Amino acid sequence: QVRLEESGGGLVQAGGSLRLSCAASGEIFVTAPMVWYHQPPGKQRDMVAAITEGGTTHYAEHVKGRFTISRDGAKNTVFLQMNSLKSDDTGVYYCNLGKAWGQGTQVTVSP
Repeated sequence: QVRLEESGGGLVQAGGSLRLSCAASGEIFVTAPMVWYHQPPGKQRDMVAAITEGGTTHYAEHVKGRFTISRDGAKNTVFLQMNSLKSDDTGVYYCNLGKAWGQGTQVTVSP
């Protein structure tokens, strides 16, 4: 069983930055990409960034140039560096690996 734990969320002013972390533990035999999802208040959860086991990255169009996903394979940890944050980036950010989901971390961007 894979367990994922996100951290790094918080309150930041528009234009600021946050770095989210997702630590994976347990029986990690899954070779699926690790993915960050964003769920704004009252809306559906959408992918914002993904990274494959080989290091290939994918981004949602609206975060390209602002967000960077990376991974520390030795520590089974994935990061999401978020710069130039906007109020639309507010919401809960979830980490996903295969069928496993973290509990989410709240990001609030104030105007």
